[in-house]
Amino acid sequence: MPTALITGANRGLGFGLTELYAADGWNVIACAREPEKATALQKLAASGKGKVTVKKLDIEDHASIEALAKELKGQPIDLLLNVAGFYGKRIVSDPGGLGAFGESDYAEWDRINRINVLGPMKIAEAFVENVAASGQKKIVSLSSIIGSIGGNPGGHMYAYRSSKAALNAVMKAMSVDLKDRGITAIPIHPGWVRTDMGGPNADLSPEESVTGMKKVIDGLTPADSGKFLTYSGETLPW
Repeated sequence: MPTALITGANRGLGFGLTELYAADGWNVIACAREPEKATALQKLAASGKGKVTVKKLDIEDHASIEALAKELKGQPIDLLLNVAGFYGKRIVSDPGGLGAFGESDYAEWDRINRINVLGPMKIAEAFVENVAASGQKKIVSLSSIIGSIGGNPGGHMYAYRSSKAALNAVMKAMSVDLKDRGITAIPIHPGWVRTDMGGPNADLSPEESVTGMKKVIDGLTPADSGKFLTYSGETLPW
């Protein structure tokens, strides 16, 4: 069976995707920063529904990424799925959560970039040999329509918006650089989802988002590499 490595697997969209791939019979390497606190994930791993292996991984800590890559050396990974992300200390629906002009927290901005941009890049570089050795050869990073420069009618959200635009640039460049190795690389917009990050007023349930994303990811071909897609398969402007 194919293997997926999923970051941020302990909650929200990461947990939902882990459930779906496990139910589909995949081997899932489910990564969490604090696996000992990931009760639902540990329960899923113990349930026998698919082969779920829980691993400790902190995408802010490059030594943590390198340690897991060393442990998994030689293990083919069909799907490298970067889900872990950070909006900031306040979610969209909180007062001040829109990050208006003049309200920038630059220390927090640094952390957002480290998680949302440097994290997925480091993960890709650390596990590229695993992906290249697999059958499906896919690297997918959860981005956001908020990172679309051509589709920005609203302003605000400077730190998060710029981090996702940067992630899109990373994934586009990756799609070019890894093409000769047969690797398909895309950013995907999960929709505005009712999670801890998205808040209670979002449009989609987690189930709707992850079901859509899995369908899109499962259907990816090398011809899709470098596209900016949504959970429903639509193409977004950069």
